[in-house]
Amino acid sequence: MALTKDRNTEMKDGELISVPMAASAKIFAGSLVVANATGYAAPGSVATALTVLGRAEEQKDNTNGSDGDVSILIRRKKTFKFGNYGSDLVTQADVGKTCYIYDDETVAKTDGTSTRSAAGKVIAVESDGVWVEID
Repeated sequence: MALTKDRNTEMKDGELISVPMAASAKIFAGSLVVANATGYAAPGSVATALTVLGRAEEQKDNTNGSDGDVSILIRRKKTFKFGNYGSDLVTQADVGKTCYIYDDETVAKTDGTSTRSAAGKVIAVESDGVWVEID
């Protein structure tokens, strides 16, 4: 039903979020974090159906737990520097384009013949890594 009076709509900035972790997952601080197919936080990896969440702000271990037993803080809506996968290098020509998750610290130029999920937009390429914007 449409509003008929003012509403105090709650707000979060969405930059730093807490996400329940997947069972058997261990995530290291500074790593690229994804939501798996069921929505739980997991380390970045070569897989389809992953949704990039951002960079882990802390190390958390749920290797002996079930889905959701542990939550992790993740920073998003920023640009982060990840490694550049040597067999599928992101180059200057890729600035402004999507790059893809290779693992929890590395991105690649292509989706690996539909085997990799999107990491984010390439903002810059340097000799020691790729700056990736994650919404």
